[in-house]
Amino acid sequence: MKFSDFICREAIRTNLEADEKRAVIQAMAKSLAEAKKINEKDFESIVEAILKREELGSTGIGRGVAVPHTKHPSIDKLIGTVAVSESGVNFDSLDGEKVHLLFLLVSPPDRPGDHLRALENISRQLRDDTFCRFLKQSKKPEDVWQLLEEADNNQFSS
Repeated sequence: MKFSDFICREAIRTNLEADEKRAVIQAMAKSLAEAKKINEKDFESIVEAILKREELGSTGIGRGVAVPHTKHPSIDKLIGTVAVSESGVNFDSLDGEKVHLLFLLVSPPDRPGDHLRALENISRQLRDDTFCRFLKQSKKPEDVWQLLEEADNNQFSS
């Protein structure tokens, strides 16, 4: 599975202002709603579902990265977005560090395979230090999209 299969280009956000978990998740879900990928009426329940998943254990996986995600019945196809926070977000990460890169995923409950493949793709790509460094330095959504395309084309070493 490639980033282009599930990341919504129009929902990518750089210079994220929010600095705490709930506000970041709300901002990212709002970007998906603005891109017409999630229904405005489902916005709040999607945010709550992601926060409920966070209660099971932080999706702040370390090295400045978080992958908040959930399954939601209003979604019929896996969707996601990326956000970059220059100042960092307190996300209760496993390593205690602030998060600068966030990948948010929402998938239909009946497609767990897609969900897992997307998570696997994200974690595999994020093992590449160069990819992470470039993503964290991205100032514009187009820069992020270009890096995701390069990762899709195996232009990074992982």
